[in-house]
Amino acid sequence: MDSIDNHKIFTKNAIEAAIQIAILGVMVILTFKLIKPFMIPVIWGTILAVAMEPLIARIAGRLGGRRTLTSVLFVLMVVAVLIIPTGMLIMSSIDTAQTLTEQMQSKAIVIPPPPSKVADWPFIGNTVHQVWQMASINLEEALKHFAPQIKTAVGKLAGSVGGGLVGLFMIIISTCIAGVFLAKSEKCSAATNRIITRFAGERGEEITSLATATIRGVMLGVVGVAVIQASLAAIGMVVVGVPIAGLWTLLVLICAVIQLPPILILGPVAAYVFSFTDTTPAVLFLVWSLLISVSDAFLKPVLMGRGVDIPMLVILLGALGGMVMSGIIGLFVGAIVLAIMYTLFMAWLDDNDESLLPGPDK
Repeated sequence: MDSIDNHKIFTKNAIEAAIQIAILGVMVILTFKLIKPFMIPVIWGTILAVAMEPLIARIAGRLGGRRTLTSVLFVLMVVAVLIIPTGMLIMSSIDTAQTLTEQMQSKAIVIPPPPSKVADWPFIGNTVHQVWQMASINLEEALKHFAPQIKTAVGKLAGSVGGGLVGLFMIIISTCIAGVFLAKSEKCSAATNRIITRFAGERGEEITSLATATIRGVMLGVVGVAVIQASLAAIGMVVVGVPIAGLWTLLVLICAVIQLPPILILGPVAAYVFSFTDTTPAVLFLVWSLLISVSDAFLKPVLMGRGVDIPMLVILLGALGGMVMSGIIGLFVGAIVLAIMYTLFMAWLDDNDESLLPGPDK
């Protein structure tokens, strides 16, 4: 009789546990779906807050400990830095499109015939020569002939611009989230330590410290260097008068983040500069481009910080994977998240030696 009662009690408890687990699973799935659109901005906001915390604390100290005011000023400054160049780029693009339209209507655009050596280019020589020749004879007829391809290209370009604006909006949201975290840094830090300690046990605080060091090292050594190189490239292109400099600056930034040399973008731009300006400024811009491209060799050791040595392949995979997953903001988030995981994984592997995560008895 007792065994039957025990069996009934066990069955009842098992059913109740299954129902509770099922309800909890449904709640977790629904919660994940609700917060999924905001996960990348929150992650980026957290990374940005961790990276900027020392600077914000220093500035807040000079402002009498007003962290909220300092955080608001930080958000406003970042938003202004993002919006103003973007607005200038959009206005410049609109002006350029209007100018091209007016010149085409007045038939003021004259395309010279292609050099004969163009036809000798491998694979694409004949096609490029024919299209170029057609455009040089009758540009309007050439545009009509390639209207479907042009329409497709314009559609893709418009989609890219729209995606870029969405990415910009997400970065602004992430910056605002970072501002909230920075204003309440002590409470956020305590909550983070409690969460990580809950999962990692006694080493939660040490893991948090290691992740914080990795975030700041990668933000300065990868993202910081990329921003510096892109800014210097933008200055050079604006000085010599390169058209749509904002687009080339963005491409330089992407190359620098994924650990490719910026000369891949600046090289062709420098070659173009030789075609419309004097030799002296063109040579100076070429030298400037080469200096920018090699500047990471001495900037990264200074900014990356000691103890944070991330292989280039890890940064590359993280950046490319993040960009495929979430666009331009994923470019930065992916590189940093994968760098953090790599650092923690290597610390776990080295646990038996003089580890980055020493145990309580060391």
